[in-house]
Amino acid sequence: MQENQTPQKRKPRWIRSQWPCNPEIAALKKMLRSQKLATVCEEAACPNLGECFGCGTATFMIMGNTCTRNCKFCNVTHGLTSPLDQSEPNSLAETVAAMHLKYVVVTSVTRDDLVDGGAAHFAACIKALRTKVPGVKIEILTPDFKQCQNQALKTLGTALPDVFNHNIETAPRLYATVRPQANYQTSLTLLKIHKELYPEVLTKSGMMLGLGETKDETVNVMLDLRKHNVDMLTLGQYLQPTTAHLPVARYVLPQEFTDFAKIAKDLGFKKVASAPLVRSSYHAEAFDKDSDF
Repeated sequence: MQENQTPQKRKPRWIRSQWPCNPEIAALKKMLRSQKLATVCEEAACPNLGECFGCGTATFMIMGNTCTRNCKFCNVTHGLTSPLDQSEPNSLAETVAAMHLKYVVVTSVTRDDLVDGGAAHFAACIKALRTKVPGVKIEILTPDFKQCQNQALKTLGTALPDVFNHNIETAPRLYATVRPQANYQTSLTLLKIHKELYPEVLTKSGMMLGLGETKDETVNVMLDLRKHNVDMLTLGQYLQPTTAHLPVARYVLPQEFTDFAKIAKDLGFKKVASAPLVRSSYHAEAFDKDSDF
C-alpha cells in the first residue's frame, strides 16, 4: 500500500448498489460521449449510477471534468482546467431533449480560475434548456463562488432554475480536513442570499455522514440551514472513493438516517431525503411531487 493511503472499511449489508451494466446504460454513455458531455454520476463514482443510468437519467457536469480544488472526499480529478466549451449549453439541451427528460440536474466542477466562477456558463445552459426543452424542470448544483458571490448571483438571476442547490457537505469542525479550500459560512451565505434575491426558487443542500461528525453537530448544521432559509435537505453515507481519499469514520445505521429525517421535517424542511445511499441529486425529480424525493 502506498503512503497516505487508508484501507477501506468493510461495507455493511445495507450498503448495496446496482451493478452498472445493462443496454440502457451503454446507450446513455454512448450518447453522452458523442455530445462530449460528462456526468457527475461517473466522475464522482456515485453508488447509484446503475439505478439512475438504468432509468435513463443523469446529473450533467458542465465546464469540464477537472476541478480547481482538491476536496479530500471527492473523486473528481483536480488540476489544470481547459477553456470553456461554448457549444456545451446547446449540446446539453439537445441531449436532454433526446432523452425526453422532464427534470434535469446540472452541476459543475469548481472553477476558481474563472472571474465569475462559471455563473455565466450555468445561465447559458439554463437558457438553452428552456429554449429547446420547454417545460423542463431544472435544478442546478453549484460551487460556492467564494471569490465572486455577488457577481455570480446577479448573473444567475438572468436565467433562474427551479431549484438552487449547494451542498454544505459536513460539520464546520471538519472543514479543515474535508473541504480545506472552502468555508462553512461562505456556503451558508450563498444559500441565504440566493433565497433573498430569488424567493420563488427552492433552495436545497446536502450533507455527508460518517466523516466523524456527532449527532449534535449534524442537527446544528440542519438548524443553520433552516436559519438561512434552505427548503430541502439530503443526507447520505460518505463512501471512500479510493484508498487515497478520507477514510470512513463509521457507517451510520439506517435507523439513524430515519431519525435525522424526522428531525429535519420537524425543523421545517419542505423535502427531506435521508438514507445511506442518498446523494444530492438522487430522485431529485420528485421535488415537485407530493412524496419526498
